Amino acid sequence: MAKLSRIRLFPIKSVAGISVTEVRILSGGALEHDREFALFSADGVRLRAKEHPRFHGIEPAFDLSSSTVTLAAPDAPRTAFHLLNDRVAIEQWFSDYLGTPASLRQDTVTGFPDDTDSPGPTIIGTASLKEVCNWFPQVNTNEAARRFRANLEIEGAPAFWEDQLFGGPDQIVRFRIGDVVFHGVNPCARCPVPSRHPESGEPIAGFQRSFSEKRQETLPAWVATARFNHYYRLSVNTRIPPSEAGKTLRVGDSVDVLR
Repeated sequence: MAKLSRIRLFPIKSVAGISVTEVRILSGGALEHDREFALFSADGVRLRAKEHPRFHGIEPAFDLSSSTVTLAAPDAPRTAFHLLNDRVAIEQWFSDYLGTPASLRQDTVTGFPDDTDSPGPTIIGTASLKEVCNWFPQVNTNEAARRFRANLEIEGAPAFWEDQLFGGPDQIVRFRIGDVVFHGVNPCARCPVPSRHPESGEPIAGFQRSFSEKRQETLPAWVATARFNHYYRLSVNTRIPPSEAGKTLRVGDSVDVLR
């Protein structure tokens, strides 16, 4: 039986996240605290790991109950901050580390998702991550999870089982995790981040090409291939209907497709 095995939140977008055992659904369809904060340049452009590999060197330690984070990096001081009260100091730490002015913004309704059309959590299977590790033997399962940065991980199902959680163009797949209803939208297009080591940022040469070739070779026969204009896609983008706001997801919840 497919079940939710891990919940990952990324309180500051592009910075490594934290695993939790349960999480509340916000009114905007996001997970509470996920991508709640993001950094922006002086001209208002979001600063992201895909364009700024130095993000990979940051080691955060979040305490969500006290709204604090300790930031550390190889060439930056280890410093503790309150996410709400120390915003100016946080901005200075990131500005110094990234080498560019950075301002911190907060959104407690939807967070700062890349896909604003599908701002729900991304979903991936543990078996899918293990299959990717077969393609890249230098990567273990835990590292693969950190590379792809999905919010919800599902175990107890074969590789790419989660590909049934999206359909053809203009088709929504309804499924439930615990008592929370989701709408599966499309397979997530990947950026350069999965090609890089999650701590050093060192890329695997030819990662995107090799990944795309293997993904096409192993794509289940029943998958809606019309959603793959390219095969550098893994995990599922979702929406959570407003009716689910306030509900809680918990590790161990069963996953069921609603036919």
